[in-house]
Parts: sequence; C-alpha cells; structure tokens
Amino acid sequence: QLQLMESGGGLVQPGGSLRLSCAASGFTLDYYAIGWFRQAPGKEREGVSCISIRDGTKDFADAVKGRFTVSRDNAKNTVYLQMNSLKPEDTGVYYCAVRNWYCSESALRYDYWGQGIQVTVSS
Repeated sequence: QLQLMESGGGLVQPGGSLRLSCAASGFTLDYYAIGWFRQAPGKEREGVSCISIRDGTKDFADAVKGRFTVSRDNAKNTVYLQMNSLKPEDTGVYYCAVRNWYCSESALRYDYWGQGIQVTVSS
C-alpha cells in the first residue's frame, strides 16, 4: 500500500540546518510529484516546494527561496528537503504529499499525505 513517512525534524537554533526525508513505500516515486507543505498553528497549510520528473524542482514560498532545497534519491525512493539558515518563522509541521506527474502549489490537488513532522526553530 502507498505510504509516505517524514523524518528528520526536531528543534534547531536560528541559523541552523535540518534535512527532512520523505520515504515512499508501496510505489515508486519516479512518475509522481512530491510536494512539501508546512503549517504553523492557526495558519493555513502552505506550499513550500516540489519535485517531479516533469517539472524538476519548484519553490512555492518566497520566504524559503535560496534557503531550502528539494532533491530526490531514486535508489532510496526518498525525497529530501534541505533547510538552511532556519528562522523562527519556519516553525511548523512539515508534510510531504504526492500527486500525479506535475507539481502543484495547491494542497487540494495532492492525493496522499505523510503524517507530518514538527520543525521548531527557537533560541
């Protein structure tokens, strides 16, 4: 069965780095778009970035451009989100999600979701 599982979150100081992993099982991610989203308390879910065969990589949130990098390791069936120069406003629950072929900034267009993982940036 199709499953996505995030890992690599935790507590980090401002300016630090984290690498989130999204491991896929039950399917190969080659022909799918994998999006990263985040949600802070009381706020709407926000598209962060995406990777797919058709689109390459896309950055959705202006606030993360130049700091976050999405990548893929097909051999491990895993997508990564490298987060550098972290800021307190990056705090939230981060999710990976999958849809067919093309990246979308809209969470409504994704079919399957991981459970999410907490990222806290605080001094």
